[in-house]
Amino acid sequence: MSIISLIIKREFVAKVRNKSFIVMTFLSPLLFVAITGFIAYLSSMKPDTKLIAIHDESGLFVNEFIALNNKNSDYKYLDLSKVDIQFLKDSIVKENFEALLYVPKTVNNRELETKIQLVSNESPSISFIESTQGIIADKLTKNNLELAHLDTLAIKKAKAEVVFKLSKASGEESLRGLNEIKIGIGGAFGYLIMMFIIIYGNMVMRSVIEEKTNRIVEIIISSVKPFQLMMGKIIGTSLAGLLQFLIWAVIGLSLMFAASAFFGVNIGPTARVSPEMMHAAQQELTGTAQMYIKEIWNLPIASILIGFVVYFIGGYFLYSSFYAAIGAAVDNQTDSQQFLLPIIMPLMLSVYIGFFTVINNPHGTVALVFSMIPLTSPIVMLMRIPFGVPWWQIAISVSLLFGTFFGVVWFAAKIYRVGILMYGKKPSWGELYKWLKY
Repeated sequence: MSIISLIIKREFVAKVRNKSFIVMTFLSPLLFVAITGFIAYLSSMKPDTKLIAIHDESGLFVNEFIALNNKNSDYKYLDLSKVDIQFLKDSIVKENFEALLYVPKTVNNRELETKIQLVSNESPSISFIESTQGIIADKLTKNNLELAHLDTLAIKKAKAEVVFKLSKASGEESLRGLNEIKIGIGGAFGYLIMMFIIIYGNMVMRSVIEEKTNRIVEIIISSVKPFQLMMGKIIGTSLAGLLQFLIWAVIGLSLMFAASAFFGVNIGPTARVSPEMMHAAQQELTGTAQMYIKEIWNLPIASILIGFVVYFIGGYFLYSSFYAAIGAAVDNQTDSQQFLLPIIMPLMLSVYIGFFTVINNPHGTVALVFSMIPLTSPIVMLMRIPFGVPWWQIAISVSLLFGTFFGVVWFAAKIYRVGILMYGKKPSWGELYKWLKY
């Protein structure tokens, strides 16, 4: 067995046998489900009702707001138009009310548009302000139409409400929010890669720093080349992480099969929804869930999973080379902070590019360019794959990723070779550049 194989085996076994690795491998999916359920529970909880005082001297709007009390709103409106306005403002200061809506008496509606006040100790939410303004604007519009002797009922009936019926070119009915589902799936895999790179990349760096600090590395490199040691650590750690993600994938697919069986969905790209099921989807939540699960199974799942493995390996190898070089260049984790930011920034940039660009235009220039750049492609391309990406783009992206990896390994190995035996001196960017020339 070659020396590098022995190092890979040593790193892999050490990581897999670690108790924290075993516990988190099987506990993480349960924690994710528990956190998701907890967030859903918090979202379903009814917030505390907030009291809004109304002092309406015009008498136009108070009934509009009082009627909202019967609609289980988060806000309860109280008609206090006969109470002194200064007393109400003092009550706001004492926090007896959340806010005070003050509508003064004016000569005409046009003047009223700019005279209404919303008094509160803290700035109200944007949604509350917009909804309140909308109610007042609708009432003023209706009142203006009546003053102009226009038939408001006829105008209301003439108002069109357009709701698109979404369908595919094949004739099947489509669903709203599929782009959000696709970007969510791609984003989840991309986020896993980013977190894995940060967590396990730091693990590689800490392992190098620990061996360097304890002077164990001086004994190791007497029979192992620095490049072999670096590659062994990177590959061994990545295999342990890949095993962990495969276990998570099996657990996730098992849960997906269970959900499909529970809702009675035929799994596979050829699954079809009958007209009866389509009708039921419009009437019942179960039917809607069936259609969404069917759409998820119609995604290029094989391409997503294969792409995840490929970009996982390429992205991790690329960034771990940087982490290993940094670990060899410093003596402790405190000194490594100045070098970590340039590594983390491309990862953060790729996440923002994915969520703010890919979802709106997955095949646009920005998404295409960043899915080709090796430092961002592991995340951005994974977010694009659920939308359907031509094979040649994936081939070019993967080739650039692994080509850059081999180039970075060559440079990182030079830093690793020199830095692994350097002690007691905090390196600068200039010194790292000098090491590349050795």
